[in-house]
Amino acid sequence: MAHSLSPECTPLKHAYDSCFNSWFEGYLEPAIANSQKLSEGQRNEYAKRKVEEFEQNCGAVWGKYKECVQKALKDRGLDELLEQARQDISRRSTNGHSSVGVESRQTLLG
Repeated sequence: MAHSLSPECTPLKHAYDSCFNSWFEGYLEPAIANSQKLSEGQRNEYAKRKVEEFEQNCGAVWGKYKECVQKALKDRGLDELLEQARQDISRRSTNGHSSVGVESRQTLLG
């Protein structure tokens, strides 16, 4: 498994990756096997149950990992850079642009 942005986050990343992969395999296999047999309502109910299962099994470790990564971003001063990129993308999407242009990358890279 890959390492996280910060060494102290890596154990949480591995725990989350393991939890997610296990959950996703359990989500995907039955969904594919039964996709033609189930009605749309049954598929929606199945998806809802799987979301609840994910939250129950992986939600806490995801929250801890996310907090750790956000702290690492802030400690490295990357949180402000990410916020600038989000604002730029938001501005561009409201102006009818679907992707970040060259001038945005130049702004982000300095």
